[in-house]
Amino acid sequence: MSVEASIVPAGVADAGEILTVQRAAYLTEAQNYTDPFLPPLTETLAEVVAALAGPTIVLAARLGHRLVGSVRAELDGDTARVGRLSVAPDQQGRGVGGRLLAAIEAACVGRAARFTLFTGADSAPNLRLYERHGYRIVAYRPDPNGIRLAVLEKPAVSPARTDV
Repeated sequence: MSVEASIVPAGVADAGEILTVQRAAYLTEAQNYTDPFLPPLTETLAEVVAALAGPTIVLAARLGHRLVGSVRAELDGDTARVGRLSVAPDQQGRGVGGRLLAAIEAACVGRAARFTLFTGADSAPNLRLYERHGYRIVAYRPDPNGIRLAVLEKPAVSPARTDV
């Protein structure tokens, strides 16, 4: 019997677990590149705590007491910038990332007209995930270390009207 992870708002007390899962997930991702320097690998505990303190929206995926994933969104005008989507390596491929992505979008309903995010241009599994969720590549750009990134966007879906 498969148990589904619950998606919940993350708090400052989750910072250490979020950082641990993030580093494990991005270490796996870094193996796709010749220069494995990725900013999520060098983010400090203090920086994670600051993100959790707000105004960034941070969600966590939990299997029982274990944190197995997280995602963030920062609102910038009518754009929600999604980032740091991380899933523990032993939980990848089980739908946790897709559920986190859908949940962060739902958390921004009514506050964002579009979502934007980026991932490594050579990260085929990540690109497939985002494309399955309606994101489209709008540009490519290098990160500060020269890694080619794909920039993706998606319009926000308006909530259904109930006054009709």
